Amino acid sequence: MQILTLLEEKREILIKEWAKLVFATYPAETQKIWKNQKDQFQNPVGVTIMEHIETLYDLILVWDNAALVAKSLESIIRIRSVQNFSASDSVSFVYLYKKMLRDAFYQDFQKENRLNELLLFETRIDNLALIAFDVYAKTREEIYQLRVEEIKRAQHNLLLRANMIVDCSTP
Repeated sequence: MQILTLLEEKREILIKEWAKLVFATYPAETQKIWKNQKDQFQNPVGVTIMEHIETLYDLILVWDNAALVAKSLESIIRIRSVQNFSASDSVSFVYLYKKMLRDAFYQDFQKENRLNELLLFETRIDNLALIAFDVYAKTREEIYQLRVEEIKRAQHNLLLRANMIVDCSTP
């Protein structure tokens, strides 16, 4: 049986396990809310993470659309990049997929002399991590650009209020 078949058969269990590992990177109180609250309006972060964990799981199995992979990664990374995570912690959830795989299959694959199959599949996760780092860098750049623009607007407004510049934009 190929690893892709196993991953499809155990899809629900493995998605829940990966999500559990991702939520475990947050404080205990946050984990309780995000794991248990399924309402998108009361728990937008937890629901978004769960939806995109599931989407990424499926995209990794197919592995034929880098744009969709990047878009799904971006949804999770945007959340993690504005929280108190370092760059490596922000994208670490990708490597938790690898941990989940090894916990689920390593011993059986080792007994059956099929570790190469597992290691070969893990290159997808390594490539996913590279995409995630690119997405993280782009996201942080956008955040910094927004901050610069906000500082410029605030400074402009202060100068206007102090009558140090004249607003010529209004007729």
